Amino acid sequence: MRRISRITVAGAATASLALALSACGGTSSQNASSESKGDKGLAIAYDVGGKGDQSFNDAAYAGLERAKKEFGYKTDDVEPTEGETDADKEQRLVSLAKQGYNPVIGVGYAYAAAVKGAAEKFPDTTFGIVDDATVKADNVADLVFSEEQASYLAGVAAAKTTKTNTVGFVGGVDIPLIHKFRAGFEQGVKDTNPKVKVISQFLTQTAEEGGFSSPDKGKTAAEGQIEKKADVVYAAAGLSGQGVIEAAAANKVWAIGVDSDQYQQEALAKYKDSILTSAMKDVAKAVYNLAKSVEDGKPETGIVRGDLKTGEVSLSNSNPKFADDAELQEAIATAKEKIVNGEIKVKSS
Repeated sequence: MRRISRITVAGAATASLALALSACGGTSSQNASSESKGDKGLAIAYDVGGKGDQSFNDAAYAGLERAKKEFGYKTDDVEPTEGETDADKEQRLVSLAKQGYNPVIGVGYAYAAAVKGAAEKFPDTTFGIVDDATVKADNVADLVFSEEQASYLAGVAAAKTTKTNTVGFVGGVDIPLIHKFRAGFEQGVKDTNPKVKVISQFLTQTAEEGGFSSPDKGKTAAEGQIEKKADVVYAAAGLSGQGVIEAAAANKVWAIGVDSDQYQQEALAKYKDSILTSAMKDVAKAVYNLAKSVEDGKPETGIVRGDLKTGEVSLSNSNPKFADDAELQEAIATAKEKIVNGEIKVKSS
């Protein structure tokens, strides 16, 4: 089977480090009927927070479900646990590849070393890693996004919406990936209204401290920013972002979601009227596209980027108060056009 590298022109949502279930632990098997094919297809190992985070991991699962339905093959997905080593992650990916799954995707860039090691052991299997651009191998696709571009638009929305001229950013972990979210958001705010103050905060220095998996930490951080007059708070914090949204709802201010359209998430339904919009990245599409490329016999490899131009990062329009605000929509459309045509260069750090 000939491998074809595809590097989509453009730059690459919340965020995250990945922790997955050890090889001896349990899995959440999502097996479709494979009577017509008799083989195995896509398998994914979740990021910290696992399935049900209403964000990053659920988007990856949506891509898996789409592939399972369309291609009619067996799939598998594994949940994260705490305290894993790179060796544990690699063994998990090796186990999935050994069982015949193809492609095998690690969700989150903490899988970099594990994907590299597993790919060397199984050169005929396609591996993918979401949110990493460092694994350079003939059988690895680095699925990355221009999160800073969607975050810039979120900044425009925040600056146009605030009544107090103070907005907040809550990042899950103080790492380069989350710096992209903050940088784009702050630039979007300042380009729109230099008078607006941005209060930025990271929950933890490492993922092991719970920055991506602790709604209570997110809630506390958001409450602190709201006390300082922030009336729009943007969270790029995985599962911790749910606490930010809860705090915004309780204090009758706006929250901006991340990765998925959080206004539409069932688990957040009681807070949805406080979710202005979400800065989305289409992890589901990236996961599905890699599975399709393998199914078509032309596996994607190399850096595969999604951005505003490709439509793989965007702002959601589900909240009618956001979608029906003509002035706000015009400002966002103008900013988007300038980013796509290169007039605005969005910072990533």
